Amino acid sequence: MSEPREHRIKRMKMRSMRRGIKEMDLILSAYADRNLDGMDAAGLDLYDSLLHENDQDLYQWVTGQADVPDAYGALISDIAQTFQK
Repeated sequence: MSEPREHRIKRMKMRSMRRGIKEMDLILSAYADRNLDGMDAAGLDLYDSLLHENDQDLYQWVTGQADVPDAYGALISDIAQTFQK
């Protein structure tokens, strides 16, 4: 049985808030609160996959300190824009 959409979004919001690096908690929880409810299934799949990445890598991608893997390019760009607002 697949996870209901509302449960999935709630789980991902919780994982966005409880990372390991405080900066990523703040960045991802703000992004999740603003965007997850409006995402389609493919967007949620990609974000869910991103949540499995290492916080140090995520932080470097979002802040432009390291190259972003192609699969996450647009998503990281969107997260970085949210973070900079």
